[in-house]
Amino acid sequence: MGDATLPSSRVRVSVVTPFLNAERYLKEAVASVFAQTYPHWELLLVDDGSIDRSTAIAREIAAAHPDRVRYLEHASHANRGSSASRNLGVRHARGEIVAFLDADDVYLPEKFERQLAWLDAHPDAEALYGNTIYWYGWTGRNEDSARDHRVVLGVAHGAVAPPPSLLPPMLRGRIAVPCPTSVLVRAATFRRVGGFEDSFTGMYDDQAFYAKLMLAAPILVVDEALERYRQHDDSCCACAERSGTERSARLVFLLWLDRYLTQVPDAGREVHAALRFGLSRCRHPHVYVLAAGARRAAGRLRAAIRYTYAVNSSP
Repeated sequence: MGDATLPSSRVRVSVVTPFLNAERYLKEAVASVFAQTYPHWELLLVDDGSIDRSTAIAREIAAAHPDRVRYLEHASHANRGSSASRNLGVRHARGEIVAFLDADDVYLPEKFERQLAWLDAHPDAEALYGNTIYWYGWTGRNEDSARDHRVVLGVAHGAVAPPPSLLPPMLRGRIAVPCPTSVLVRAATFRRVGGFEDSFTGMYDDQAFYAKLMLAAPILVVDEALERYRQHDDSCCACAERSGTERSARLVFLLWLDRYLTQVPDAGREVHAALRFGLSRCRHPHVYVLAAGARRAAGRLRAAIRYTYAVNSSP
């Protein structure tokens, strides 16, 4: 990784990396921060109670680069979850901008340089998120590399979305949910909205934070993919999919949001309508499967009628 010391007065970006038993990936994640073309960053490695070698790896990296990297852990080396771990990191952050990097993901070298330029060009934006490469090719197999892809964000590139305009389409599934690794947020804004919700220890920890952020802050959306989001069987999302717990986790999130909105009297009708839609769809998924099938059938029928009319009307 080389020597890369930095006086605290020159830190602009604080990267928070929570990790739990991540010995397989942690060094690669850290190396991607050291590879940044933008130099004014610090890295906070937050141990969420690891019992593998990742604790020793993180301590060794911090000892080798004390001006760049700090090791943090919860009291008694406890496992508190991803939200509490990110919050712990931000409490110790010195930078005016906070970035997040999960221990199994990586940044591309120009991430900070390019995204900070966007933020500097839009001083009214209090946060930024971009696109992300869904990374299957980390295995080295050609068939996995062929699966690498970016998502359709559903938001105009370079747009600053005022609050709470991004939240209703996110709740309705009309825009992509950002990956935490793609997010930059001003530290003052993070603290103003209250950070992550400690009660979310895994699934939907990101969406609870996004909901708070989207309700309170203008957000710049940039359709550039400057991170790789590693896809593997041990990830939180993959485990939830296998266990069939994704829908119940979403319901917990939506019920939390319903309670949270009582503190936001000016959230607006669109937010409340989108929340009701999400709750109904989560509680009665079969109704929406039938409705979607009916809409597709109606669309095919309309297309057939138009085609028949066009054929019969032609000379």
